[in-house]
Amino acid sequence: MPDWPVIRNIAAASLLWAALASSAFATGAEPAKDVQVDATACTVAAAGDDDDKTVSACGELINNDKAAKPDRIKALIARAAALDRKNRASEAIEDYNTVMQLDPTRADVLNARGEIRRRNGSFPKALADFGMAIKVKPDYAIARANYKSLAYEIERIGALIAVAGKPSFYCKTARRAVEKAICANRELADLDREIHAMAVRVMGDARSFDDARKLQREQEAFLARRNAEFGRPGYDLLKAMKRRLQDIVGVDGY
Repeated sequence: MPDWPVIRNIAAASLLWAALASSAFATGAEPAKDVQVDATACTVAAAGDDDDKTVSACGELINNDKAAKPDRIKALIARAAALDRKNRASEAIEDYNTVMQLDPTRADVLNARGEIRRRNGSFPKALADFGMAIKVKPDYAIARANYKSLAYEIERIGALIAVAGKPSFYCKTARRAVEKAICANRELADLDREIHAMAVRVMGDARSFDDARKLQREQEAFLARRNAEFGRPGYDLLKAMKRRLQDIVGVDGY
């Protein structure tokens, strides 16, 4: 005869196991799918060129821990561009820094960050950004052009700094009083060098030898008059030099 109490116990245990399994399934023992954050507001604001809405809407997306990584990167880039247009450069750079932490392969972000730094006078960091963008993407034409032009600009600035406060002649051999006065005054020294450089340039661009010779005689006449009149009552050296430069470059500039 069957042992009914044993059978009943086995059946009860089976039902209890089934109930527990069903309960575990219903209460989330199986991993739930991630809830996707809606990026529409940020995307629409950025597409509409509304910087205030972009900063606000994309900021909400960026600060949401459930935002997908690609959406967060897009929001950071959009907000950075908007912040840059609002002249909030340091905040824009911070957003670009975050993007590079999330995705170090974004050459476009490196270039954009470099452009902001260049506009704000941070030339070494800007040059480094352009260089890294080229390293990440060797065929990136915009970054290459930016690197080349900035490198040239840095070189030019360095050259200007090297000659700053130095006239067109050698001060240690200066004998005339007017030359010593020019050497002793940074503004006069820079102006003298500029007058000389522009005179040489204009003569070099002259349409004929006669035109170039005429310009040379005018420059020699100015120097002779300057040397003779310096120190006389009423003679203003700075004013005379500025007038000479204006005569060389013309009213509208050379």
